[in-house]
Amino acid sequence: MTTAETAPPPPMRLRELVFGAACAAAVRAAARLGVADALTDRPTAVEDLAAAVKTEPKPLRRLLRALSCYGVFAEQPDGTFVHTDMSRLLREDDPDSLRAIALWCTEPWTWDAWPKLDEAVRTGNNVVESLYGKEFFHYLNEDAPESADVFNQAMTRSSEQSAREVAALLDLSGAASVADLGGGQGHVVACLLDKYPTMRGSLLDLPRVVENALPRLREGGDLASRAEIVPGDVRSSVPVKADVYVIKNILEWDDESTARLLGNVVKAGGKGTRVVVIENLVDDTPSMRFSTAMDLLLLLNVGGAKHTTESMVGRLTAAGLAVDDIRPVNPYLHAFECHVVG
Repeated sequence: MTTAETAPPPPMRLRELVFGAACAAAVRAAARLGVADALTDRPTAVEDLAAAVKTEPKPLRRLLRALSCYGVFAEQPDGTFVHTDMSRLLREDDPDSLRAIALWCTEPWTWDAWPKLDEAVRTGNNVVESLYGKEFFHYLNEDAPESADVFNQAMTRSSEQSAREVAALLDLSGAASVADLGGGQGHVVACLLDKYPTMRGSLLDLPRVVENALPRLREGGDLASRAEIVPGDVRSSVPVKADVYVIKNILEWDDESTARLLGNVVKAGGKGTRVVVIENLVDDTPSMRFSTAMDLLLLLNVGGAKHTTESMVGRLTAAGLAVDDIRPVNPYLHAFECHVVG
């Protein structure tokens, strides 16, 4: 294990950093090849792994050796390889799997966009539109459907994992209804309805998103009698009345869109309505390297940004919300408990 005492000197550390693309590419290759899924709980020879994932043994050993330097897989003295806590997260069947996230963050468009980061920093604008001639999500859905599928898988898995933690954190006793705005397939609202058996819940997101809402929320599902699925764009209006509004990981667009969304919530809820905003932060969190990297990726693809605590509080108060409390949901998400002032 590398420590402050054993860390490489600055010249070598910088060399390692500029080869960071090699590490990302190695993780992507292992995920696409299914190496983690093929590796069992027993030490396995490279030749056997290569046969399982249909690769050449020698290049596979080189891939695994590189990943082992970062704690993804581990090589035994006899040359066999075993799982580590990180490599297990690349398994499709792991309950905390990050395989889809690993693929999403290394999709082909990212390799086109990262070299233009200096341009994005100079102008403050995203570079995807100049690369592909259209807005990012239009590009994904129209020109890169496989990448769009990866995005949907990554967001679904991430939502599944964090929804349980959000529901565990929030005390909504006394509230009769909750609305999940921009809530994707509805994992958060489903978990909250499970926690509160008499509560009613609404899921509001774009039509093409809510078409794929969880079966539990749709007609015939066990939560359908208490759930309302509302197609719409939260940036245009919030046609839902609720005691509590949950806004999770969607305040990352440009400032104007964020202000419109929050204004719509304030208008829909009215004075005293509870609003819970859940976001990644780029200050004072255990996930600074991850959050700041995602912040730069948002600059590249949609011209958006992750927030600091101060910038988030500023946007919320400017919209007419009072921030009552800020609490961590997990190491990479924070919940801002608010209410509508007037």
